[in-house]
Amino acid sequence: MSSEPTISDPIRRGKDALFGAAFRTGDFALARGHLSPARERAVRDGDRALEAAAADRLGLALHYENIARLMQGIELPRADIDAEEALFPEALDFREAAGDLAGVAQSLFGLGLVFQVLHRDWTAAMPHFWRALEIIADIGEASDLYTRSEIHRHVGFYYLVEEVRLDDAARHLRRSLELREQLGDPRVIPSGLVALGEAELAAGHCAHAVELLTEAVLTAQRAGLFTERIKDAEQTLQGARASLAAQQGVRARADRD
Repeated sequence: MSSEPTISDPIRRGKDALFGAAFRTGDFALARGHLSPARERAVRDGDRALEAAAADRLGLALHYENIARLMQGIELPRADIDAEEALFPEALDFREAAGDLAGVAQSLFGLGLVFQVLHRDWTAAMPHFWRALEIIADIGEASDLYTRSEIHRHVGFYYLVEEVRLDDAARHLRRSLELREQLGDPRVIPSGLVALGEAELAAGHCAHAVELLTEAVLTAQRAGLFTERIKDAEQTLQGARASLAAQQGVRARADRD
């Protein structure tokens, strides 16, 4: 007779469903169906560690659901933003008290996402991202690959669009892509390629940007990502090709002169 699944099983299943929804289907009902009951059961059982894990994953599920709606041009109700924002501090408080540094980095990253993406407030987001970056530098492989990749990714975005230090942007986005490749999940690699392609394009390395973005489009198509993600990669590639053509035109005119 099989034993009853532990509460961590639905959390793992919820995480798997979350990745499928975030990158392929856009349907987060299955992820919520695993994670919400897992969190409720953890509360009933008084298992604070698993409650924090469930809250963190549920917060990330809500975040990706909100992102998918934004990509489709849907305005987010304030209640949906508030629901996401409430979950990460809940997880963070317990993890800090327990000394769970890998968990602290995850929850700090989630809080940073809320401020950067939903509130569009880099000033409020960056203290969370900076601290998360310091933690993963200290604990290394004790933190999971995807969290490490995402922290480098959003620090890279900060240097790309806010402080505008393009060498630092490329360094963090390249590290983010390396960690995605190490993870080996084809669903997350295209977004890493797109981000690094954008940094190379901003630095004027148009040919390299076109190479990265061409690979991003092909990888996204092979991975079966949902339409908005493929379109985003395709549009970025079109812009890079136009920039490369313009750059080549300038060089050709200079050579003639």
